[in-house]
Amino acid sequence: MKPLPEKSRADERASRKNIAMQISPAAERKLRHGHPWLFDQAIRKQSHAGQAGDLAIIFDQKRQFIAAGLYDPYSPIRVRVLQHRHPATINTEWFQKKIQAAFELRTDLPANTNGYRLIHGENDGFPGLVLDQYDKTWVLKIYSASWIPHLVDLLPLWLDFAPQRILLRLSREVTALPEALSTLKDGDSLHGPPLDEVITFLENGITLEADPIHGHKTGFYLDQRENRARVEALSGGADVLNIFAYTGGFSLYAARGGAKTITSVDISQPALDAAARNFTYNQSHPHIRAAQHIPLCGDAFEILSQQVFAKKKYGLVIIDPPSFAKSRAEIQTALRSYQRLTHLGLQVLKPGGVLVQASCSSRIAAEPFFRNLYEAAWQMGVKLREIERTGHPSDHPVGFDEGEYLKCLFAIKE
Repeated sequence: MKPLPEKSRADERASRKNIAMQISPAAERKLRHGHPWLFDQAIRKQSHAGQAGDLAIIFDQKRQFIAAGLYDPYSPIRVRVLQHRHPATINTEWFQKKIQAAFELRTDLPANTNGYRLIHGENDGFPGLVLDQYDKTWVLKIYSASWIPHLVDLLPLWLDFAPQRILLRLSREVTALPEALSTLKDGDSLHGPPLDEVITFLENGITLEADPIHGHKTGFYLDQRENRARVEALSGGADVLNIFAYTGGFSLYAARGGAKTITSVDISQPALDAAARNFTYNQSHPHIRAAQHIPLCGDAFEILSQQVFAKKKYGLVIIDPPSFAKSRAEIQTALRSYQRLTHLGLQVLKPGGVLVQASCSSRIAAEPFFRNLYEAAWQMGVKLREIERTGHPSDHPVGFDEGEYLKCLFAIKE
């Protein structure tokens, strides 16, 4: 367990003056509509230089309160907003109420599931902070240095819920900050013993592996849970191709749904090794035991092209790539990449088969994504009959426009 400072930072913060700010009219309008970010370029006046985690109070031109949030001098997102419109005292009681409200939203999770998101960042009132549960291990990931001074106050609130272990993950931006800012390191245990192996958890009764230290995000993609269940219901008797399979979540559900073969494609051999272990964990289920799992390691575009050349055909094709658009400048390139994947995927999909294609790029809104996908099918002379469009599960709520990143199409190739 990594020790946090013994002295609560609440007393230290109380002795420091809050930062007073005035901002641009455009930023005022966004904050009045509840946006959780204030960018550095929008700041017109600032009372004094602050430290990471200081409370910034934002006023309008008439000195009326607009918002309050955590100051981060190391990020273009200079303030992560905690409180909008009406002043409030940001203290332990305030955080406790926010935590309780977030946890109460997670009451409709499926049975036999102990892996899910407890706090979804900005959308639960904790901008730049994510907290995931994998059975009795919780994984905290922070994307802003502004949260580091507050961990000593937040940790006791989380321990009231009795996790056996809380691990800390830091974004690349936070990891790159000066060591003097914090003694905490990526992968530290804030509570409980350090983790030296992967852990398993249940999702809809399937045992899955998470690697909180070396894996993507906090160790697994929890946001696709409901879409994986939808794939299970569509997989009976099918040959399934899972592109960007990672550790095989969709593949396991397809197998349990009665798929004959599942081909999992990923560029990471360690991820495919984890997928193989996931199949091993679930051999007690007759459908999973009977299914043939075929891992293919390599570039998704190249392997799809090879499958087209070999005239391979599948009854269900799943395309769930990583984010292609990290910035506004990458949007058009990302849309072209999605179209190319759609072209390739439809060529290996049988008539009457199901295409499942997703995007996790927040820079690309849902309507442009779906329109782009249908345009790719039209270019090929393929008609798609839509089954449904899906978005975020309940433990990944959406509280502002940029928070809506996940979208997925289920459609039949006619």
